[in-house]
Amino acid sequence: MITTVIAAGLAVASALGIAGSPNDVSPADRGFIAMVGQGGLFEVMAGQAAADQGGSQDIRDQGVTEAHDHLLVGDKLTSIAADAGIRTGDRLNTQFQKELTGLKALSGPAFDAAYLSDMKAIHAKDGAAFAKEAESSSNPKLKAFAAETHRIVERHIGELNAVGPEK
Repeated sequence: MITTVIAAGLAVASALGIAGSPNDVSPADRGFIAMVGQGGLFEVMAGQAAADQGGSQDIRDQGVTEAHDHLLVGDKLTSIAADAGIRTGDRLNTQFQKELTGLKALSGPAFDAAYLSDMKAIHAKDGAAFAKEAESSSNPKLKAFAAETHRIVERHIGELNAVGPEK
């Protein structure tokens, strides 16, 4: 009974725009944190692989940028999530680990092509997620983070479109 009353009170407060602290996160925000946390971790690891084994200098340089930027983004996300009592993962899920293993098995132009394909796909998906979160999050910290990170993702998309094994 008490939990029902509390839940109803929180729902009314939220609807009136007076709910909770800047650390509160909705279920949608939690889903966003989980999704972009995994994606960002993959981007760091794939970027490190590109820096080490890219077939062209453009890919190696882009890999360094990717790993650096997404490491910083991941640290910010982890901090925001921790403030809200959410633990982010520090290991890739099965799907991303399989993708990373497959990527690392490649070399030369095959690596470069697969890396670019993976990065373009994940940045398109992440870009849309960050844009949506920047518009719809009820958590001010997460909303600001999403807006800032969306600009980084957009910059990465431009870089990815400018590099490649054939350039």
